[in-house]
Amino acid sequence: MSAVPDISAAEVRAVFLDHLSGERRLSPRTVEAYGRDIRDFQAFLSAHLGEPGGLRALAGLGASDFRAYLAFRRRDGPDGDALGSASVQRLLSALRTFYRYLERRWDVSNSAVALIKGPRGKRPVPKALSVPGATELVAAGSADGADGWVEARNAAVLSLAYGAGLRMGEVVGLTTDILPLGDALVVTGKGGKSRLVPILPVVRAAVMRYADLCPHALAPAQPLFRGVRGGPLQARLIRAEVQRLRGALGLPESATPHALRHSFATHLLAGGGDLRTIQQLLGHASLSTTQRYTDVDAARLKAVHAAAHPRGR
Repeated sequence: MSAVPDISAAEVRAVFLDHLSGERRLSPRTVEAYGRDIRDFQAFLSAHLGEPGGLRALAGLGASDFRAYLAFRRRDGPDGDALGSASVQRLLSALRTFYRYLERRWDVSNSAVALIKGPRGKRPVPKALSVPGATELVAAGSADGADGWVEARNAAVLSLAYGAGLRMGEVVGLTTDILPLGDALVVTGKGGKSRLVPILPVVRAAVMRYADLCPHALAPAQPLFRGVRGGPLQARLIRAEVQRLRGALGLPESATPHALRHSFATHLLAGGGDLRTIQQLLGHASLSTTQRYTDVDAARLKAVHAAAHPRGR
């Protein structure tokens, strides 16, 4: 290791962070997070190796040293803040980025870090609303107020999320060319992929009611959903409105516009829909993504069973 420059732990870290903020122009918060990760790693090495985590120490680490650090972070952490699987994966990604820079900057390579596999995090189960909760949320969006067309717009947007399973980005991206809305709608989703989505009569009625009440000219090939001043509707405005409504309705924090899309899939599955059809309706590229909804439905069935069975009480 004599060819490796004798550069202190603090200097190595400072040069790396300068690279992130200067050359890569990462945000201050991101640079701060990287700095915290590398500082904690070097502090661990000081105790683990009995010497500071300078450049020579970093170059000489083996796979067992990296595994020891990840085990330490999962068990205790520097301040007792043990990390979960997803956080450990993020930490491992930061270390790999750090070592790629060491190789570029000082020609110091360490193949061991590339061999370390982090824990496999369990994909989060989508949080769907109950049928009454989803219905109540959509109905609340159509409550008549001072600006009746705004309430009609909100109802149409939420109806498309729950009744057709559209993402918010897909909803606000619709144009006036879909009018008059028929029994089906071609939606362009992620990756530019198009899919055919059936439209329920109640959803069609909500969209057409909005179109009739909207005070702004809905010219051809223009955004269908508009903000108060006539510009394209922003998804964040719908998120803010749902946040207000869920407080008024007593719904959980998981009640978001996207939760209505999850509810669409979960309730279809509970009603006997097959996974392949639901995959097509949602526009998922992989069936494994759609299969997460079987976990949701299984959890609901277990809850009902536990509440209803005499031995579950």
